[in-house]
Amino acid sequence: MKLFNIFRNIGLASLVLGGFSSCEDFLDRPTEDSYVVDGFYQTDEQCRQAVNAIYNSPWYDFQRGFFKIGEVLPGNYYMGSSPYLTFTINSTDEDLVNMSASLWSVNAYCNGVIENIDLKSGPGVSEEVKRNVKGEALVWKAMSYFYLVRCFGGVPIIHNNSSDIASGGYNSLYRAKPENVYEYIIMTLEKAIEWLPESDITKNGRIDKYTAYGLLSKVYLTKSGLNQNESRNADDLAKAAMYAGRVIDESGRELMKNYSDIFRLKNNVSSESLLAWRWIVSNIWTSQNTLQSDLGITGIDEYGATWGGYGGPSVDLQDAFGESALSLTRNNHDDRRQATMMMYGDYYDYFWTDKGGLDYNYFCSEYETGPNEFQCPTGANIVKHIVGNNADHIAGIGHSMSRMATSLATHILRLSDVYLIYAEAVIGNNGSTTDAKALEAFNAVRQRSVRGEAAKTVITWEDVWKERRLELALEGDRWYDYVRLHYYNPQRAIKELKSQRRSTYNGLNNYYKTGVMTDEDVYYEKTPDIPNVTDASFELPFPDTDLTMNPNLKKDPVDYDMSVYSY
Repeated sequence: MKLFNIFRNIGLASLVLGGFSSCEDFLDRPTEDSYVVDGFYQTDEQCRQAVNAIYNSPWYDFQRGFFKIGEVLPGNYYMGSSPYLTFTINSTDEDLVNMSASLWSVNAYCNGVIENIDLKSGPGVSEEVKRNVKGEALVWKAMSYFYLVRCFGGVPIIHNNSSDIASGGYNSLYRAKPENVYEYIIMTLEKAIEWLPESDITKNGRIDKYTAYGLLSKVYLTKSGLNQNESRNADDLAKAAMYAGRVIDESGRELMKNYSDIFRLKNNVSSESLLAWRWIVSNIWTSQNTLQSDLGITGIDEYGATWGGYGGPSVDLQDAFGESALSLTRNNHDDRRQATMMMYGDYYDYFWTDKGGLDYNYFCSEYETGPNEFQCPTGANIVKHIVGNNADHIAGIGHSMSRMATSLATHILRLSDVYLIYAEAVIGNNGSTTDAKALEAFNAVRQRSVRGEAAKTVITWEDVWKERRLELALEGDRWYDYVRLHYYNPQRAIKELKSQRRSTYNGLNNYYKTGVMTDEDVYYEKTPDIPNVTDASFELPFPDTDLTMNPNLKKDPVDYDMSVYSY
């Protein structure tokens, strides 16, 4: 696999830490010219610096795959002729190759930190810091495997890099069965819970015990459907509810009052964010968030490197929000819609703050450096993952952005997700529930954003399924909901994907500029709507680079002896 090739040619130490100097203490790392692994890990601060890198750099090459798999594949986002839109991804796809390499690199970083803490930490390092740092690495390791198993199904388990390299068998490992991988993820998170502090005492967004509880609840909810038929494993559902309940009841965390505030730079660290990639603009390329460049509408910043204007939130996602790009007025009954997608008539006071805000209509059609057109044929552009211009970046975090680089955190697990996990786990196989705590969790999420919404007194699985889509839209998570649905109800997953409106409108630009619509000129293009979704679509192909390095990946997964693994 590409990971192993990296290890063979570069070595473990250089993967664990790279040169970096940050303006945020939390992300400080040792400089490359002064870092030698045998002389490092001698103080509490050095051990913390060792794990800081895992919050951004090794995830960098996953960013495009994260969005294309998470949102284009499940029909939430239109991206031109992307193979992720049409389910025609092959093993040479560049984003697939980079995503796989990135996830394996995360695992390598995590294994390296854990091994170095155990073998090389000096007598001045406290046992508490050793445990905390290893706990952080374990959560990131579990997260990488959680992505891997949901993307590829069975994958090899690489528990200790040095051992695998020393054995000489690192290019011949077999894939573990998905149930083995889930068992490994659970074991990893359970040990992380044992080692992590109750809360992030730095208040800088570091992982704590409740991060691990929240992720473990999501793992159990996903695993509950594995190898099941229609219904899900009751024990797994009970554990999902139990761990989610601990986050809700014991963590002291609360939902932010204003939904759109979650995604602003000033709130990179918040009570709602349990796990996030913590990006920073720096002199090291892989430390930054580049999603604004890929997704942002042309001209939204000064750097001339935003090329996402012709893609945008899908017609199907607009339907889910009760919106229509064929209307010149917005219903705005759900605050999440405007915080997720820009549409005709929208105004944003948190973008272009130095210019009095961003008026979407004026920006698209009249502003001198704007695109001079409404670019996306779905009638919407993305809001999440967007910072705005440099003045917005400085106002939000105190320093400038750069070309293809922002410091906006990418939230991987939010508190509202855990609330909805709890509600769904309590519903379980019953179809609906009137459980007071499940209702409270569901209503808290929905009523935050839907004005005048009466509290529900009964919730169904369908209620939670739709709420998850609206709440987490365009946050890189939707495809994995379909994967777990396909585990136990493949027919429903396939049918729903095939029924989506994934195509575009004709004539929107002229319609928005003139305000005149005729059926002949403005209409929905139906032809590319139905993707070729089959059972095989729910496991992505292994990249050809991985298959070349390890031909055993072409073979069926095998049972691993899980008793040999421990921390």
